[in-house]
Amino acid sequence: MNVLDQPLVLPNGAIIPNRLAKSAMSEALGTYDNRVTEYLPRLYARWSAGGTGLLITGNVMVDRRALGEPNNVVLEDERDFLMLQRWANAASSHGAACWVQLNHPGKQAPKGLNKETVAPSAIGFDAHLQKFFQVPRAMTEEEIAEVIHRFAQSALLVKKAGFAGVQIHGAHGYLVSQFLSPKHNQRQDRYGGSAENRRRFVLDVYQAIRNAVGPEFPVGIKLNSADFQKGGFAESESLEVIKALADAGIDLFEISGGTYETPVMSVGTGKEGSVKESTRRREAYFLEFAEKVRAVVATPLMVTGGFRSRAGMEEALNQGALDLIGLARPLAVDPDYSRIIREGRQPAHLPPARVRTGIAMIDRLALMEVAWYTRQLHRLAHGKRARPEHPLLAFVAIAVSSGWKTWNTRRMRA
Repeated sequence: MNVLDQPLVLPNGAIIPNRLAKSAMSEALGTYDNRVTEYLPRLYARWSAGGTGLLITGNVMVDRRALGEPNNVVLEDERDFLMLQRWANAASSHGAACWVQLNHPGKQAPKGLNKETVAPSAIGFDAHLQKFFQVPRAMTEEEIAEVIHRFAQSALLVKKAGFAGVQIHGAHGYLVSQFLSPKHNQRQDRYGGSAENRRRFVLDVYQAIRNAVGPEFPVGIKLNSADFQKGGFAESESLEVIKALADAGIDLFEISGGTYETPVMSVGTGKEGSVKESTRRREAYFLEFAEKVRAVVATPLMVTGGFRSRAGMEEALNQGALDLIGLARPLAVDPDYSRIIREGRQPAHLPPARVRTGIAMIDRLALMEVAWYTRQLHRLAHGKRARPEHPLLAFVAIAVSSGWKTWNTRRMRA
């Protein structure tokens, strides 16, 4: 059996049928009032038929008052339980395991979307993003406890609906990532200050979820290797968080890196707009860090970002640096990409190396690439093919529609 086709058995006994995984991409296919729509089962049925072993959903929020973008799905109660079941059934219709990614944006929420923005500390974004995000209010300990409870309750809903697992979003500058970062978390209570205190939030979230879903239901996390910001979350701290979560019994680590301020998850770990030569040779952006993780924990690892060839994927798996190949952008362009790769064929449709408008101020924003790929996901969800278009057109279209959707979201909650 080819290494890509080998099943992966997690420590708790759950089985992922092959070594290709769809990493989370925010679909923004919910309603204005954040309910599940028919487009999500349709989209995930296409990915399930495409031969990917593990499908991880995009941002599913745990609090309707804290959206990361318009049209997020929010899981607070059982109002959408039948649609959740349809989504889970569609995603597993061809044998894939489907996990729901649970998230809270913290301060990483567009201006005007939520009534207020909260975060570990009242610290805003760097200058080039201040026009998009407001300065947050620091959370109280009571609010922190409520958010932890919300993660657990949402995870229990996911399990009841028939999904195969959950993933905590602890990367890319969202709330969990903010708590871990000494740049963004400057609290002086039990959730801030020392590295041990800053990782208390993610450990409490994990333990609350585990208590809710039990030992046999898979719980994973997407975690930054680093956020690549001066005074921010570094590799040494990431390794300590990983060891603590492994000791607590987490089932899978997905390694990524960067934030919307330093979007290396899109371009690799070299200087902005470049890719390190070692990364170019080995394809994956965060493989070197994964090898450091492998040296200290035995928990299964998934690495997302940069993989483009069957040979590169096989080499990484055969060397034991990771257990799952994370794919995102290729599956936004071709939902059959995994099956084509597993069959040893050359994909006819590949995503561009970088999505660029030619306008430097826009191109350095991770939000621009998100806009382009969101357009492709929406086409797939409507039963169409992806249609790569000029990035500036996609950015303008998303920017215009985002304002309208933000207004409607606020109106629905008035």
